[in-house]
Amino acid sequence: MKWSGYFVPTLKEVPSGTEAISHQLLLRAGLVHMLTSGVYSYLPLGLRVLMKIEGIIREEMNAAGAHELLMPAQHPLEIWQKTGRDKTLEDVMIRFKNKKGAAMCLGPTHEEIITDLVKSFVQSYRQLPVTLYQVQTKFRDETRPRFGIVRACEFIMKDAYSFDTTEAGLKKSYEAMYEAYKKIFARCGLEPVIAQADPGAMGGHISHEFLVPAPIGEDKVMDKDGVERQAIEVGHVFQLGTKYTEALSALYLDETGKQRPIIMGCYGIGVSRLIATIIEVHHDDKGIKWPLGVAPFAVEVLPVQSGDPEAMAVAESIYAGLTKQGIDVLMDDRDESAGRKFNDADLIGIPYRVTIGKRGLQEGKVEIKDRATGVVESVPKDGAVARLLAFLGK
Repeated sequence: MKWSGYFVPTLKEVPSGTEAISHQLLLRAGLVHMLTSGVYSYLPLGLRVLMKIEGIIREEMNAAGAHELLMPAQHPLEIWQKTGRDKTLEDVMIRFKNKKGAAMCLGPTHEEIITDLVKSFVQSYRQLPVTLYQVQTKFRDETRPRFGIVRACEFIMKDAYSFDTTEAGLKKSYEAMYEAYKKIFARCGLEPVIAQADPGAMGGHISHEFLVPAPIGEDKVMDKDGVERQAIEVGHVFQLGTKYTEALSALYLDETGKQRPIIMGCYGIGVSRLIATIIEVHHDDKGIKWPLGVAPFAVEVLPVQSGDPEAMAVAESIYAGLTKQGIDVLMDDRDESAGRKFNDADLIGIPYRVTIGKRGLQEGKVEIKDRATGVVESVPKDGAVARLLAFLGK
């Protein structure tokens, strides 16, 4: 991708009214744009990060035996009334009536909907166990949206639901999701603390939270040094039991022909919230330092003088060489000052930067900088692609 033809509206100044570092950097790096309080557009750079995170989640969920589907955001309120959660979630639920006068709501979560769906198709123990998941937008009328996309009114969640015939089966499904979550967060560059938690309005008797220590966290956690810190909840898993299946009559026939309620688990990850959490953990005073697995691009090619034919020829060669190898590359071909280019590069935080300048080219070399460590290495211009591929594990 060439920067001159891309949409990356970076900002020099910190936007007013932003408390969290992640919120400031999301806006300054041109990742998101606020439409109104708690409601955000994901700009091209931010969408690339979101898609990288979703890709990691899908890979690990599929590997754990879950199957993806997509459920609607509009729900008949009567389904929620059957479980009583129309009252439990009354403060955040967005309700409306359709043209036929039917009471509806926008889904703040999907336990009722997935239970109704499975009830329609599963009748026998032979059809179980099964785990289903989706990546979808949720809607909650938050009284006080905070910290940008950390607590928003419209957000993206990965929610999964397991259905089993026995408590032992539930525990097995729960353990599979628990392990998948650990892999997902590690691949996102995070080391959450896992803590047993109160199931709250979700219900059930066992649940665990995945909490990442961060200054803006709304939870508390003991870190590895035994110090209590604020933390952001990035994931939560629940053993629900039969709360929803009994309320919605989601039953199956066991081996003896007797009807029994299906046993459920549910498993959530705040996908959009993960972006902010990663930034909270991986940044410095100049900008973001994306972990490679979630970075919008792996490499930024930066010719210092875009009007220098030799520098641009070398830049184009490195860009083409990396692109041919399937590497996501952003080339800053803008006619901007060196200072602006370097500041923007640090701000958006691409893991590796190749700088092509006159002084280096006089010696036939270019510089490769690791954004995470700040280490700079001078390499022959003709060896830059091979060296970068080595850094990228290719």
